[in-house]
Amino acid sequence: MTRKAWPCILPLFCLLLAAGGCGTNGNDNNNIPPKQETGESNNPTDTGQQQPNPSPPSAEPDPAPGEGIAPDDPVAAMLSEMSVEEKVGQLVIFGLEGTTLQDETREMIERYAVGGFILYKDNVDTLAQTVELGNQLKAANREHGIPLLLGIDQEGGRVDRMPGGVSKVPAPEKIAAKDDKSYTYASGQALGLQVRALGLNLDFAPVLDIDSNPDNPVIGDRAYGHTPQSVIAHGLEAMEGLRASRVVPVVKHFPGHGDTDVDSHLDLPVIHKSRAELEDFELKPFAAAIDAETDAVMVAHLLIPDLDPEYPASLSETIIDGLLRQELGFDGVVMTDDLTMQGITKQHTVGEAAVLSLRAGSDIVLIGHHHGQQAEVMETILASVREGELTEEQLDAKVGRVLRLKQGYQLTDDPLQAVTEQALNAQIAELLDTK
Repeated sequence: MTRKAWPCILPLFCLLLAAGGCGTNGNDNNNIPPKQETGESNNPTDTGQQQPNPSPPSAEPDPAPGEGIAPDDPVAAMLSEMSVEEKVGQLVIFGLEGTTLQDETREMIERYAVGGFILYKDNVDTLAQTVELGNQLKAANREHGIPLLLGIDQEGGRVDRMPGGVSKVPAPEKIAAKDDKSYTYASGQALGLQVRALGLNLDFAPVLDIDSNPDNPVIGDRAYGHTPQSVIAHGLEAMEGLRASRVVPVVKHFPGHGDTDVDSHLDLPVIHKSRAELEDFELKPFAAAIDAETDAVMVAHLLIPDLDPEYPASLSETIIDGLLRQELGFDGVVMTDDLTMQGITKQHTVGEAAVLSLRAGSDIVLIGHHHGQQAEVMETILASVREGELTEEQLDAKVGRVLRLKQGYQLTDDPLQAVTEQALNAQIAELLDTK
């Protein structure tokens, strides 16, 4: 697939967007885009009226055999030019080592056309260094013609990946405690500014888990409250603030990680709740986010015997395709939590887990660590396609959703320039201190 394939389809795609159309992305990655239909300025600290969801309607859930993306769908033209290997590359987000582009990461891009990367704290030294790392990744990817998703966990509070000199955004619990939706919205915009200042375009946030178990080792103040109502009110405002910053929010951890006492990084949590109890509590924020047309949902490594006694949520067709897709009606991009976490690897190889998750209905599998396991994942997925475990129709539906997400946010692989910490901190202060 040539580099020309991505921009040539964009004008047709833009006709499908809501009023206001596609703006130019250019190199201005560190400012919130202008508000639509108001004629207002491009001032990144202007936090007035919320912007509409920048992403277009998503593709339909995975089709049955014989069904596929409609021929008149503009994404179909792009899919028709992609090889199977290029399509499979769009189904993964990988972690990487170091603060500059390493040979093994370059190999993942050149050999497998990997569609995205996640950065962790170890990859971030300064704003300028991280932007340069992103530029190196983009340059290595540019010949593939489809821009990268570049993500990070930036939630505010204790989950903070920014360099030390950047102003902090308070923890979600503290944000929600103010009970001021405009402040929560501004906090989401501030998170978006931070992500964009790193040269990235996706945030694995906000957390829509409910802090309901005091023994929970991983949620706590990462949640926007102790009740569904608080999490809905403030989690969704943070989500909209991120979208206003032209950063893809990924709400997490479906179907709800709040009532656990086990860290899924270390083992598989088990939630002994009935379907009715889940509907009355944990599922409410996610249902509300789906009603608000959220772009992406991360599925957790949780075993819920009342829903699926065999597979954790991230590998469960009953939970992903059945509950999330069919019953709750989510037709955006489904991502897994990191499949290298021990909640998965104690029972499955990472390659096996990736295929199970994709067959269950996910679109992107996250492999945060271990270069050898990343190559294993790619080869295992490719083998599953060759053997018919993952059909061509299913593959196209998944890739179609990913392409729509990237086009909806007008992503490019154009190089960016870093902002200074001083300029970024001034923008954050204006957003948060005036609320």
